[in-house]
Amino acid sequence: MYQLKAKAAFDSAHFLSGYKGKCANLHGHRWTIEVIVEQEDLQTEGVCRGMLIDFGDLKKALRALADFYDHALIYEEGSLRQTTVQALQEESFRLISVPFRPTAECFAKHFFQQLQQQNLPVKRVIVYETPDNCAAYEEAETK
Repeated sequence: MYQLKAKAAFDSAHFLSGYKGKCANLHGHRWTIEVIVEQEDLQTEGVCRGMLIDFGDLKKALRALADFYDHALIYEEGSLRQTTVQALQEESFRLISVPFRPTAECFAKHFFQQLQQQNLPVKRVIVYETPDNCAAYEEAETK
């Protein structure tokens, strides 16, 4: 099997609604997304002959994901009062509501699915919320 790995990073804020601990408070991270793509064979013709995929295409897809979330407050749908959301929007803060708890684990699965929808042969996505702590997602192989 051939594999390629690429990384991209973004800065954002989040909190974990209902959590009992420091992460219940609004705080920020320098998130790093690492993606591993895998295929059994390399391309045999065209400009990408001898490649799994073009690194540029992989980096472009990953960078687009990171850029979308960069410098935003990411929050779980329904975890903020509508008046709070409205007040933050009136202050021109960039808000992104997600349908999952914004944990490294959930982001890993979300990014996996987003990249897979772009027809990338995704094997695993790893999301670091600090340089030393990460979560990974990959799907079980079907036989």
